[in-house]
Amino acid sequence: MKLSFLIKSLAGAATMVAMAGPALAAAQSAPSPVTLKGDVMLEKIVTENGVSKTQLVEPKVVIPGDHLLFTTRYHNDGAQAVTNFVVTNPLPSAVALASESAPGTEVSIDGGKTWGQLGSLKVTGTDGASRSATAADVTHVRWTIPTIAPGASGEVQYHGIVR
Repeated sequence: MKLSFLIKSLAGAATMVAMAGPALAAAQSAPSPVTLKGDVMLEKIVTENGVSKTQLVEPKVVIPGDHLLFTTRYHNDGAQAVTNFVVTNPLPSAVALASESAPGTEVSIDGGKTWGQLGSLKVTGTDGASRSATAADVTHVRWTIPTIAPGASGEVQYHGIVR
């Protein structure tokens, strides 16, 4: 895969949104008052005066093994609280979910058809045998935000590794 294509893919990584719970029917007929903004940063380890620290930089060039931080920021522009707001992020095909992002995050390994905690999901291998899913099998991550008050903001994040 060309690096320039991967960078464009990362920068344009789509964020899908759905409303859950009683507001679902209303959400399908009216635009959501919640706005989203997604971005991706490259995590670089830099050493200054013998001290190593992680620095976030714009990903101009990435190579396999690079660590990325995907962030989706949300803001309720409406006058009413929004409940059970679901943010779903597909992972770019050139990125694997980093294992540190998996605990407690709801994931899908089948393109968003089914969801669960990574430890509870199974994958059928090419030999037909079932095995536990790993972070590398994840295709989507999602979060349910219980309540977003009017004017409130927040963010959700996951770490990925360039394949």
